[in-house]
Amino acid sequence: MTKQMPDRPICLKIFSSPTHLAVVRGAVDGLCRSIGFEEDCITRVVMSVDEALTNIIRHAYDGAVGQPIDIELDWTRPPDGVRISIRDRGRCVGRECMPPPPRDKLQPGGLGLHIMSECMDRIEYSPAEGGGTVLTMVKRLEQDRRRER
Repeated sequence: MTKQMPDRPICLKIFSSPTHLAVVRGAVDGLCRSIGFEEDCITRVVMSVDEALTNIIRHAYDGAVGQPIDIELDWTRPPDGVRISIRDRGRCVGRECMPPPPRDKLQPGGLGLHIMSECMDRIEYSPAEGGGTVLTMVKRLEQDRRRER
């Protein structure tokens, strides 16, 4: 059976609300499946996107709902991976702007960036034109297949 890849990136515009995250998780899951990722890798990619969006809501927007977040889901060519770009208009939430994780291992939080780094092959933060941050994450299909063997 021939895979049906979207002919253009999938663009989502959501607001900073935890209720919107399920829609994004579903879209990321669907794209990863169409590319051919293994189940556990799909879970890691979806978890990374969820962590990124949660960090934006919590840190860039200080928990405020109703703030814009733009998401672009694309695949690297030939279909050998997925590229996810997330843009906010809040304050900086990249590695260089985040405080270090709490030293108390019983205190929750502070592990989102670590989780994303472990799950994805590449993570880049850059300032967005007009303010905010663009986070780009890449996961390669071939890397996933080599790890599984």
